[in-house]
Amino acid sequence: MRFIFFLTILYFAAKVVGAQDLDSLRAANRELDSLYIVEVEHRFERVKVLHAEPLYIDLIRDLGARKGEREWNLGIGLTDNLRFDTYQALLEYEWAPVDRLGFEIEVPITLIAPYRNAKDDTVPSSRIESLKSAVQWSFFVSEALKTTLAAGFINELEFSDLKEFGNPLFKGNVYNPFLVAAKRWGNKYHTLIYTGPRFEQEFKSKSWHSAYDLNTSFHYMISGTRNFIGVEINKTWLNKEFDAVVRPQMRVGIAPNFLIGILGGVPINRENQRFSMFTRLIWEPGISKH
Repeated sequence: MRFIFFLTILYFAAKVVGAQDLDSLRAANRELDSLYIVEVEHRFERVKVLHAEPLYIDLIRDLGARKGEREWNLGIGLTDNLRFDTYQALLEYEWAPVDRLGFEIEVPITLIAPYRNAKDDTVPSSRIESLKSAVQWSFFVSEALKTTLAAGFINELEFSDLKEFGNPLFKGNVYNPFLVAAKRWGNKYHTLIYTGPRFEQEFKSKSWHSAYDLNTSFHYMISGTRNFIGVEINKTWLNKEFDAVVRPQMRVGIAPNFLIGILGGVPINRENQRFSMFTRLIWEPGISKH
């Protein structure tokens, strides 16, 4: 009887100590989160809210960007289609000449690897996609609400396919105005909405096509770091058809100014596309004083 009583006392004592240790760990994590957020948001005079931003639909510089911020991105991806594989690559440079205004230049490339039984008329050509330029303005930044709103515009001069490259050099242009709304819930949970129409102009036929994009994302940021895990859902309406791809993702800091993002892609409608993967290497050289 005494032995059972002794074990009972030990059990409850262990529970109390364990609960105290867990509370201490949680408190330490909260303090670490707070210190890191203060470091990001108040390192300079202009307020900037820390947000986890999606990896596939990449934003034009950080929301609430500060003057002198800059970033290089190298992206590599693979998509498994029904009749061919698509290999993607992109090189991108972002910078902020003034507070809360970001610019971007990007050149994406697509290489096509058709399957043996694929017909030529069903397989697109490899191509340098476009000369892409973009601007983004964070017009509302609220530290109290942990919210940032931004508006932007992307212009893509589309190159001709490689088999016709230079004849002509550009086959069309895409105009893409967009809005971004991002909110942090507490210190760790982040949500973001990116939406806007796309209008494509074909120079030769003088025809126009339009689509509408709605991209939503949810991320959990690890305590005291820029590392996160989350999911991004890219939704498109085109010619009365709806398509969506779910992209689970993670970002890991390798060095103070170097990160790597890894994500997969699972289409909801698998008529033309199956699984995809994408990797983004992110290098931030530091604040430019010029």
